[in-house]
Amino acid sequence: MSDQTNPYNSFRTYLAEFAGTFFLVFSGCGSMVIDQIAPGQITHVGIALTFGLVVMAMIYATGHLSGAHLNPAVTLGFALCRHFSWKKILPYWLAQTLGAIAAAMVLKGLFGNVGHLGATLPRFNPWQAFVLEFFLTFFLMFVIMAVATDSRAVGEAAAIAIGGTVGLEALFAGPISGASMNPARSIGPALISGTFENLWIYLLAPFIGAVLGAFSYQAIRRDNPF
Repeated sequence: MSDQTNPYNSFRTYLAEFAGTFFLVFSGCGSMVIDQIAPGQITHVGIALTFGLVVMAMIYATGHLSGAHLNPAVTLGFALCRHFSWKKILPYWLAQTLGAIAAAMVLKGLFGNVGHLGATLPRFNPWQAFVLEFFLTFFLMFVIMAVATDSRAVGEAAAIAIGGTVGLEALFAGPISGASMNPARSIGPALISGTFENLWIYLLAPFIGAVLGAFSYQAIRRDNPF
C-alpha cells in the first residue's frame, strides 16, 4: 500500500492538524486567560507574540506532516486554488475544530471560564470587526500562498513569515476585532465558554478573506496563475 492510500498516514496527517491547532489555541488563548488572571504580566504585546510564535513553532513541527494549515479558512483557500485535495478538506476542518475545542476545554478545566477563554469579540461595531477580519485574513493568506506555493520564495522562511504575519496583525488589530483570522480558533473558546455573540463574524469573514487572498496571489504571480 502506497503512502498516498495508507489509512495510517492519513490519520497521522489529521492528528498533526489536531495537535497543531490544539497548541495554537492552548497557547494563544491561554495567554489571554492568564493575562486576565495576572494583569500586566503578559500584556497585549505578549499575547500577540504568543500567537505568532506558536504558529511559527507548529509550522516547523507539523508542516512536513500535514502542511500545518491549522485554520479551516487556509485549507479552503488552498483547495480552491488546487493546492490541496478536496477529499481531505472535511477531515482537516474536523481535526482543526476538534483541536481548538479540546484546547478550550483544557483551559476551562485549568482556570475556569476566565475571559471567555479568549473568545474573539468585536470591541465596537460588529461590521467594523468583520471588515477588519476580512483584510487580516486576506493578507495572511496572501503571505501563505507566497511562501508555501511559489517555488521562488525561500521555503525555509515560511514559518517565520507566516508566524510573523499572525503576530503583526494580532499586535495592531487584536484590541479591535480579536484578530482571529481563523474560524477554528474562534469556535473552540466560543463553544466551551458559551460566548456565541457575533460569532458569525469570525466564521464568515476569514473564509471570504482567505479565498480572495489566495486567488489574488495566484492572479499576480508571473507564471501561469491557474
